[in-house]
Amino acid sequence: QAQLVESGGGLVQAGGSLRLSCVGSGRTFDRYTMGWFRQAPGKEREFVATISWSGSRTYYTDSVKGRFTISRDNAKNTVYLQMNSLRPEDTAVYYCAADTLPYRSAPPITDYGYWGQGTQVTVSS
Repeated sequence: QAQLVESGGGLVQAGGSLRLSCVGSGRTFDRYTMGWFRQAPGKEREFVATISWSGSRTYYTDSVKGRFTISRDNAKNTVYLQMNSLRPEDTAVYYCAADTLPYRSAPPITDYGYWGQGTQVTVSS
Protein backbone atom coordinates (compact mmCIF):
# COMPACT_ATOMS: atom_id res chain seq x y z
CA GLN A 1 0.00 0.00 0.00
CA ALA A 2 0.99 3.62 -0.43
CA GLN A 3 2.54 5.25 2.62
CA LEU A 4 2.57 8.93 3.56
CA VAL A 5 4.64 10.45 6.36
CA GLU A 6 4.11 14.01 7.60
CA SER A 7 6.63 16.16 9.42
CA GLY A 8 7.25 19.78 10.34
CA GLY A 9 4.62 20.35 12.99
CA GLY A 10 5.35 21.98 16.31
CA LEU A 11 4.58 24.80 18.68
CA VAL A 12 4.52 28.34 17.32
CA GLN A 13 3.24 31.70 18.51
CA ALA A 14 0.35 33.42 16.79
CA GLY A 15 1.57 35.19 13.68
CA GLY A 16 4.39 32.72 13.15
CA SER A 17 5.03 30.24 10.37
CA LEU A 18 5.54 26.52 9.87
CA ARG A 19 6.26 24.40 6.82
CA LEU A 20 4.79 20.92 6.77
CA SER A 21 6.16 18.15 4.56
CA CYS A 22 4.63 14.89 3.42
CA VAL A 23 6.79 12.23 1.81
CA GLY A 24 5.13 9.46 -0.16
CA SER A 25 6.23 5.96 -1.07
CA GLY A 26 4.70 2.79 -2.44
CA ARG A 27 3.07 4.41 -5.49
CA THR A 28 4.08 6.57 -8.41
CA PHE A 29 3.78 9.87 -6.58
CA ASP A 30 3.69 12.27 -9.52
CA ARG A 31 0.41 11.00 -10.97
CA TYR A 32 -1.80 11.67 -7.93
CA THR A 33 -3.51 14.75 -6.63
CA MET A 34 -2.59 15.44 -3.00
CA GLY A 35 -4.38 17.18 -0.18
CA TRP A 36 -3.94 18.48 3.35
CA PHE A 37 -6.57 18.04 6.05
CA ARG A 38 -6.68 18.87 9.75
CA GLN A 39 -8.54 17.75 12.83
CA ALA A 40 -8.86 19.52 16.16
CA PRO A 41 -9.92 17.72 19.36
CA GLY A 42 -13.66 17.14 19.42
CA LYS A 43 -14.10 18.23 15.81
CA GLU A 44 -14.40 16.44 12.50
CA ARG A 45 -11.52 16.29 10.08
CA GLU A 46 -11.72 19.20 7.66
CA PHE A 47 -10.27 19.95 4.26
CA VAL A 48 -7.45 22.51 4.10
CA ALA A 49 -5.88 22.50 0.63
CA THR A 50 -5.30 20.40 -2.47
CA ILE A 51 -2.85 20.41 -5.37
CA SER A 52 -3.36 18.58 -8.64
CA TRP A 53 -1.05 15.85 -9.87
CA SER A 54 0.59 18.29 -12.28
CA GLY A 55 0.82 21.12 -9.77
CA SER A 56 -1.21 23.38 -12.06
CA ARG A 57 -4.33 23.58 -9.88
CA THR A 58 -4.69 24.41 -6.20
CA TYR A 59 -7.65 24.98 -3.94
CA TYR A 60 -7.93 26.21 -0.35
CA THR A 61 -10.62 26.37 2.26
CA ASP A 62 -11.66 29.97 2.90
CA SER A 63 -10.18 30.19 6.38
CA VAL A 64 -6.60 29.68 5.12
CA LYS A 65 -6.66 31.57 1.82
CA GLY A 66 -3.88 34.12 1.66
CA ARG A 67 -2.05 32.49 4.57
CA PHE A 68 -1.31 28.90 3.48
CA THR A 69 0.37 27.68 0.30
CA ILE A 70 0.39 24.11 -0.95
CA SER A 71 3.13 22.95 -3.30
CA ARG A 72 4.81 19.77 -4.45
CA ASP A 73 8.18 18.50 -5.60
CA ASN A 74 7.57 15.29 -7.50
CA ALA A 75 11.28 14.56 -7.82
CA LYS A 76 11.35 14.28 -4.02
CA ASN A 77 7.95 12.56 -3.69
CA THR A 78 6.98 15.39 -1.37
CA VAL A 79 4.07 17.77 -0.91
CA TYR A 80 4.40 20.86 1.30
CA LEU A 81 2.10 23.15 3.21
CA GLN A 82 3.61 26.54 3.99
CA MET A 83 1.60 28.12 6.81
CA ASN A 84 2.03 31.82 7.55
CA SER A 85 0.22 34.19 9.90
CA LEU A 86 -0.84 31.28 12.05
CA ARG A 87 -3.76 31.69 14.42
CA PRO A 88 -4.73 29.73 17.54
CA GLU A 89 -7.71 28.32 15.65
CA ASP A 90 -5.25 26.65 13.25
CA THR A 91 -4.26 24.30 16.08
CA ALA A 92 -4.91 20.73 14.96
CA VAL A 93 -3.35 17.52 13.79
CA TYR A 94 -2.53 17.98 10.12
CA TYR A 95 -2.76 15.05 7.71
CA CYS A 96 -1.72 14.66 4.11
CA ALA A 97 -3.68 12.41 1.79
CA ALA A 98 -3.56 11.11 -1.77
CA ASP A 99 -6.29 10.59 -4.31
CA THR A 100 -7.14 6.96 -4.98
CA LEU A 101 -7.10 7.46 -8.77
CA PRO A 102 -4.40 9.03 -10.95
CA TYR A 103 -4.52 12.14 -13.13
CA ARG A 104 -7.51 13.88 -11.54
CA SER A 105 -7.16 17.62 -10.99
CA ALA A 106 -10.08 18.00 -8.58
CA PRO A 107 -11.18 14.72 -7.03
CA PRO A 108 -14.04 14.68 -4.52
CA ILE A 109 -12.85 15.22 -0.96
CA THR A 110 -14.19 11.80 -0.03
CA ASP A 111 -11.90 10.15 -2.60
CA TYR A 112 -8.66 10.86 -0.73
CA GLY A 113 -8.06 7.30 0.41
CA TYR A 114 -4.37 7.21 1.42
CA TRP A 115 -3.49 8.94 4.68
CA GLY A 116 -0.46 9.74 6.76
CA GLN A 117 -0.31 9.53 10.55
CA GLY A 118 -0.50 13.27 11.06
CA THR A 119 1.68 15.96 12.59
CA GLN A 120 0.63 18.21 15.48
CA VAL A 121 0.47 21.96 14.96
CA THR A 122 -0.10 24.07 18.07
CA VAL A 123 -0.46 27.85 17.85
CA SER A 124 -0.27 29.75 21.11
CA SER A 125 -1.95 33.09 21.71
